[in-house]
Amino acid sequence: MPHDSYQESLKRWKQKVAEAKQREYDYDTVSGLKNDLLYLPDENQQNLDQYMEKLGFPGEYPYTRGVHPNMYRGRLWTMRQFAGFGTPEDTNKRFKFLLEQGQTGLSVAFDMPTLMGYDSDHDLSLGEVGHCGVSINSIDDMMSLFDGIPLDQVSTSMTINGPAIILLAMYIVVGERQGVSAKKLSGTLQNDILKEYIAQKEFIFPPKQSMHIITDMIEWCTDHMPAYNTISISGYHIREAGSTAAQELAFTLADGFAYIEAAIERGLDVDKFARRLSFFFNSHIDFFEEIGKFRAARRIYAKRMKEKYGAKDPRSWMLRFHTQTAGHSLTARQPENNIVRTAYEALAGVLGGTQSLHTNSMDEVLALPTEKSAEIALRTQQVIAYETGVGSTIDPLAGSYYVEAMTDKIEQEAEKYFEAIDNIGGVIPAIEIGYFQREIGNAAYDIAKKYDQKKRLIVGSNAFVKENEIIDIPVLKIDHQVEIDQVSKVKALKKTRDHVKTEKALADLTTACERGENIMPPLLESVRSLATLGEMVEALKKVYGTYTETPVF
Repeated sequence: MPHDSYQESLKRWKQKVAEAKQREYDYDTVSGLKNDLLYLPDENQQNLDQYMEKLGFPGEYPYTRGVHPNMYRGRLWTMRQFAGFGTPEDTNKRFKFLLEQGQTGLSVAFDMPTLMGYDSDHDLSLGEVGHCGVSINSIDDMMSLFDGIPLDQVSTSMTINGPAIILLAMYIVVGERQGVSAKKLSGTLQNDILKEYIAQKEFIFPPKQSMHIITDMIEWCTDHMPAYNTISISGYHIREAGSTAAQELAFTLADGFAYIEAAIERGLDVDKFARRLSFFFNSHIDFFEEIGKFRAARRIYAKRMKEKYGAKDPRSWMLRFHTQTAGHSLTARQPENNIVRTAYEALAGVLGGTQSLHTNSMDEVLALPTEKSAEIALRTQQVIAYETGVGSTIDPLAGSYYVEAMTDKIEQEAEKYFEAIDNIGGVIPAIEIGYFQREIGNAAYDIAKKYDQKKRLIVGSNAFVKENEIIDIPVLKIDHQVEIDQVSKVKALKKTRDHVKTEKALADLTTACERGENIMPPLLESVRSLATLGEMVEALKKVYGTYTETPVF
């Protein structure tokens, strides 16, 4: 493959490092030994052509060694703890607590009714309001959620998919009311509906209609929100459903390429929207496999973006990603062991070059995190960042025979899956025939058998078990009063607002759907008119319909 010479690339990389900002910190070892920023092969002994093709330099194509020239010496990863429970006021308090403890970005978890597009007063919301995340019905709730949190100073991630475009519209209007324009808002919207059909199952509309909605959002945000990541293409839930590391990587990137192709088909310039796409991966317990997966992901993405999709801007070649430690690996038995598991998984994410990280709390297998367990999870990241020294040098495992072989092997396995998906006709046809679901189901069954047969051990679960163990840690419980309060608020809103204004905005939204117009402008007007989440979803359903999955056996 043609590439610049090693010496030319080295010179260019050094220039980029010289121009980049560097954190003031002692990067030597605890004993005072000097740590170089980057370690490289011996120019006289190594095959430099192969090195340049597969690894290269940080901040340089193919980005195997990282997307920034000086990586964590320039800026640490964002410590973005996932949080959300109860009422918006409850979650607002948790946000402020985490920010006070040194968290550097917000990440919002929504409850099941919100994720599925229902208001708190809907019959299907009964018993679920505020339980697995925060309950959001309207712009009033979003204002309470971010009360006292300046959106021009804090980056916010929102984990929502089916009605994601509606929550984004609410977030934009919160910014308006704070005097912050959409152009200044930063953060990430998950908005990855394809993985919902594949793994998590929180979809509303059929796949093709959902893709139309997402493309509307990419189109609008490309023009109006240059600092905002429009989709966080998520392998996390694919892995949590039981996939292998290679399946997680392949299926996630395949989803990402499907969004890119849809936007290009709309007529958008790949170099204008691709730089605002980000990814979200699971960091599981198999330490070196995960590191190889992250490194392979960057290399595959860079090659595809440059060679297949014709992106010319290097920023379009860079795969930037958020990492969350594996909820699937946590155990209800001996839950304190989960602190150790999370630390190793977080370390794998850092050694793999993540841009953002969430560390799971030890009690998440039992309930939403308590304030104390969330603090321990954040402190885990801070210990890695400031005490272990792993951020002092870039890609410290590069050149390891094992790590490089693992990186290559995962890349090869992913390529086999890309070929299979292409042969089916693409991601949506593969979803419709249950291809992804079947592959993940088979993988989950295979690993479950190994655990049952004790060919693989889980400490405290199928090995080193305490007989008659009593689990005695505090857990967060959501009071039923949360549901009463949220139902009362949304009912009061529906009674007191300007009904003519709201109904007109919702009618305009449905009309925009029928005409195939971009739905972001009428959604913003609907939010401003105090329409609720459920009402906006119903307006979309009138045109787009709903989706029922075909079972896979």
